[in-house]
Amino acid sequence: MTETRALTGVRVLDFSTLLPGPTASLLLREAGATVLKIERAHGDDMRRSGDQLMTASAKFAVLNGGKRSAIADLKSPTDLAKVFDLAREADIVIEQFRPGVMASLGLGYEDLARINPGVIYCSITGYGQVGPRSQVAGHDLNYMADSGILGQTRGVDGAPVVPPVLTADIGGGAYPALFNILLALQLRQRTGEGRHLDISMFDNLYVFAYSGWAQGLAANRWPQPSGEITTGGSPRYMVYRTRDDAFLAVACVEDRFWEIFVRVIGLQLEPGEDRREPRRIMSEVATILAGRTAGEWAEAFHGLDVCVSRVLSMEEAITARTDLDKRMVFEGDRHFGDLPLPISDSLRISRTARGSPQLGLALPTDWAELERIASGDDAG
Repeated sequence: MTETRALTGVRVLDFSTLLPGPTASLLLREAGATVLKIERAHGDDMRRSGDQLMTASAKFAVLNGGKRSAIADLKSPTDLAKVFDLAREADIVIEQFRPGVMASLGLGYEDLARINPGVIYCSITGYGQVGPRSQVAGHDLNYMADSGILGQTRGVDGAPVVPPVLTADIGGGAYPALFNILLALQLRQRTGEGRHLDISMFDNLYVFAYSGWAQGLAANRWPQPSGEITTGGSPRYMVYRTRDDAFLAVACVEDRFWEIFVRVIGLQLEPGEDRREPRRIMSEVATILAGRTAGEWAEAFHGLDVCVSRVLSMEEAITARTDLDKRMVFEGDRHFGDLPLPISDSLRISRTARGSPQLGLALPTDWAELERIASGDDAG
């Protein structure tokens, strides 16, 4: 069944692989856009990353549900001509090659803007299209290191800890790509003109480091590793071990939460003592919390307005969600929880069965052919 959503009728030609670009195009697809994923003969490397689910990996499936895929050799004049024709009628192009690669193939922004002045061309790279690092290879951990964020939280041995989430790829790449594309679409409605969007995952990380940026440049007081309130420098914002070797995440930043917390655990403090002697108070809190199990502390804090949570494993956190049965994607006779993407359900396409695209399909002759196939089953 064909649905009308915010981006119904918008055509996305996606050359990206792995995580940043495919996440951005997934969000566009969820809002109703038609997404054609252009892949090499061996496919997106994410197809072979991790546990396999039927014909592709589970990771690939959750990032590419509902999209269409076609194989293209961008060095083949025949395939390149077909891709060029598709680009002529595309609204959005997403790519994440190193700067200059698409232009060398004749598919750069200037090339496409000549035949499609309204095209919104989004380039996602590590360090941007220009500058001394534009050609430097990198991954999420490199961008986190170069931005100064990785060095802010240290482990017990003093070494930076590898982050458990890919903040640069998603928070610095996919999400900025999405809202810049939406802004460009809005502007195009008034001007008819497209834009080249330069998305640098490294540059976009500095929003996450806003506090250090502000205090460092304004007062020359640079944040110290594990020394700031949100990086382990305060007893109010810390992870503590319990008697049963579980952990509690304590985030009682405001006085009203902190006062309830210390009252419940039975810690006697003078006003401001935790700020004057944070390490000593942290040690005292740790000793008290280690005296009971996580369950016992949960009972003690139950019903109180205090910011304390037990640290869950990924398995516990995901299986505890009560709405997973409402968010399902299917691949053959297998099903698993769909990503809870940051798009309101009222704006997303329906929660129907939408598998990931198969590898090996030929390039469509035009967008109309692709949309006819899509309208037939809406299953991707």
